Amino acid sequence: MATTSFSLEGVSFTLPNGETLFSNLNEHFDLRRTGLVGRNGVGKSVLGHILAGQLQPTQGRCVQSRSVHYLAQQVSPPTRATVADLAGVRGVLDALQRIEAGSVIGADFDAVGDRWDIQQQLQQALAQHGLPHLHADTLASAISGGESMRVALVAAQLSEADFLILDEPSNHLDQASRQALMDWLQHWQNGLLVISHDRELLGSMERIVELSTVGLRSYGGNYALYAQVKEQEQQNSLAELDRAKLDRRREELSMREHRERQEKRQARGTRSGKQANQAKILLDRQKERSDQSVGKLHRQQADTRQALSERVREVAAQVASDLHVHLHAPTHKGIAQRQLVALEDVKLPFVPEATKHLSLRVTGQQRIGLVGPNASGKSTLLQVLAGRLIPVAGICSVTPRQAYLDQRLDILDAQRTVLEQLQEVNNTFSEGELRTRLAQLGLDAQRLNVMCSALSGGERLKAALACALYADEPPELLLLDEPTNHLDLPSLGALEKLLSSFQGALIVASHDRAFMDQLALTDVLTVGADGWKLIPNEK
Repeated sequence: MATTSFSLEGVSFTLPNGETLFSNLNEHFDLRRTGLVGRNGVGKSVLGHILAGQLQPTQGRCVQSRSVHYLAQQVSPPTRATVADLAGVRGVLDALQRIEAGSVIGADFDAVGDRWDIQQQLQQALAQHGLPHLHADTLASAISGGESMRVALVAAQLSEADFLILDEPSNHLDQASRQALMDWLQHWQNGLLVISHDRELLGSMERIVELSTVGLRSYGGNYALYAQVKEQEQQNSLAELDRAKLDRRREELSMREHRERQEKRQARGTRSGKQANQAKILLDRQKERSDQSVGKLHRQQADTRQALSERVREVAAQVASDLHVHLHAPTHKGIAQRQLVALEDVKLPFVPEATKHLSLRVTGQQRIGLVGPNASGKSTLLQVLAGRLIPVAGICSVTPRQAYLDQRLDILDAQRTVLEQLQEVNNTFSEGELRTRLAQLGLDAQRLNVMCSALSGGERLKAALACALYADEPPELLLLDEPTNHLDLPSLGALEKLLSSFQGALIVASHDRAFMDQLALTDVLTVGADGWKLIPNEK
């Protein structure tokens, strides 16, 4: 029996514009549950397509031993598609229906194979993924994005593939669905590669493989071990950077002292020659030799200085760019006891009856996590607080000094640069000061001159935070709706560090439990079948 595995042998991929995405990748993937991580744009999804046999590498080859099922990040069903189509069993069900109607065509029997109970398998899998209300003929257009992703996971389960490749499978899933996904993957017996930034999901993996600009690197163990090793590597890089800078300073001092001693010797030689009444031709030759010696010293020192600076740059490149992100958090005097939100018997629009009614008060420095299943009203509540939606009934009083960052980051104009938009809301600081603050958020000079549509997810989030928090009148209340969607791991860490510096009130909706645990929440506002409940956070 063949072993379920993949091998990458010298795999390279070049984009249509000629840019090399990655080169000479060599790695072996076996039955261990493996998480693939890396920065946005490094090529993880492209590599997933290559491993699945859906894309050919520019150079090298991918050796597959068994069948593969690939689940893409975005589930985009065609018009009139049904749950059976999303689950990948439409052909089998149609063939089974024709056989039941009397068909004796061999192709129908081949299509069914030994899957005579496929209808029961589909309903059982749907129930296992929390979708017992769906059926094979339910239109895909009638279900939510999160439900579509769960049906796509059902397709992976029913595929009977020897190897699964799942690309960001927990995106758009609520916490209950994420837990169901992890439980199911724990029982998956065949090969598994999960491309993800979900730290909780990565924690259930047996191996982490990181894709970077220098290639693939395998880390034995789950995400916790990977994070520990990466942290140690960063500390080592920082220590090495400090040593390189110290060596450069010491060498600069030594070279300066050497140069000063040589200049003094040259000056003494010139004075001695003149006092000894040496012939002019002898004095000129002596001066020429001295100038040549000084010039040689200057060239040697310039070469040494360049080599030392190059070493500093090389070591600095190994230090994560998001390690030193810094937010100049606005201060709000007397905000701690000030009431910023007062909802009295508010009736929310467009939400289930069980979650329509809410009363809530939020004071100055409360940090509230908003949790609950998809379509329960979390985004609707945030839009009401932001003034985007009007409640059906009740009293809604919210500080006008608030900023709302929705999932699409509509606060940004995609066709303008972040610097232009920041200058528009901040008339206090000079352009240089604004550039410095953006650089401290991890947005370098080159990224400030491109349209926001060309920024990565993490860069766009930092740009949106800058426009909100560095405005002339910074917000007292920050409203965030699923801010971690599509962020890579370094950007997640940077966001957590930035939000920990914010001194106003915070209300954030997220299904990412690891992210919420890092925010020092004071309260958790839960929503479900029994309505809304504000619970003090005891962590």
